[in-house]
Amino acid sequence: MRGGPEKNIIVDRSGGFTYAGVLFLIVLLGMALATAGTLWSTTSRREREAQLLWTGEQYVSAIESYYRSGPAGVRQYPKSLEDLLADHRGRVFRRHLRKIYPDPVTGRADWQLERLADGSIIGLRSASLERPLKQVGFGSHQAMFESAECYCDWVFAYSPRNTRARRPAPP
Repeated sequence: MRGGPEKNIIVDRSGGFTYAGVLFLIVLLGMALATAGTLWSTTSRREREAQLLWTGEQYVSAIESYYRSGPAGVRQYPKSLEDLLADHRGRVFRRHLRKIYPDPVTGRADWQLERLADGSIIGLRSASLERPLKQVGFGSHQAMFESAECYCDWVFAYSPRNTRARRPAPP
C-alpha cells in the first residue's frame, strides 16, 4: 500500500437530471392547471349567461302576466318588482313571479330597471359591464342581443306590441 488505503468513491451524477426533471414536471403541471382554470372559467360564464337569459325571460313573463291581469281589463305595469310577487289589485291574490331573482352575472339583485315616464316597470337589464360570450344565435325575440357590448345591453322588457312566439326552456 502506497500512501494509504485506496478508497472506492462512487460519484452519483444523476442528481442534477432528477432536479431538472422535477422542475419540468412542475412547469407542465402548472400549464395544465392554468388551462383547466381557463376552461372552468369559460364554462362558468356560459352557465351564468344562460341563466341570465332564463331569468330575464321569467321577469318578462311576470311583467306580461301582471299587465294582462289587471282588474276590469285595466292594463298597467308594476310599480316595483315586489308587485310581481304579490298582486292585490283584484279580488284574487296572484303571484306573477316566485321570488326576486338575483342577476346571475353579478350575483346580486342589482338590476337596472327600465321604466316608463310614470315610473312603471316595463323591463330590466343586468348591471354587469362584462362583454357577453354569446354574440349570435338568439331567438327572434332576443335578436337585439346580438353583438352587444356588455350584459347591460341585454334589455328584458315587455311591450304589448312585441309578443314573443316562444318561451326558452330553463338552462
